[in-house]
Amino acid sequence: MAKVKITQVKSKNGATKRQRANLETLGIRRMHHSVELELTPSIAGKIEKVRHLVTVEEI
Repeated sequence: MAKVKITQVKSKNGATKRQRANLETLGIRRMHHSVELELTPSIAGKIEKVRHLVTVEEI
C-alpha cells in the first residue's frame, strides 16, 4: 500500500468534536506535527473529513 505524510497546517480551534477526534485517531497532536501512515480506506476517510486542516503528500 502507499504511504502518506499528513501534516496539520490549520488550528483545530473551531473544529467539531468529530474533526478533533479524527485528528487524534490519525495521531496528529499539534500544529505542524506530521505522521506517516499507510493509506487504507479507513485512513483515507478520516483524512477526507479533516482535509481543510491538513496537507497530505504521498511518500
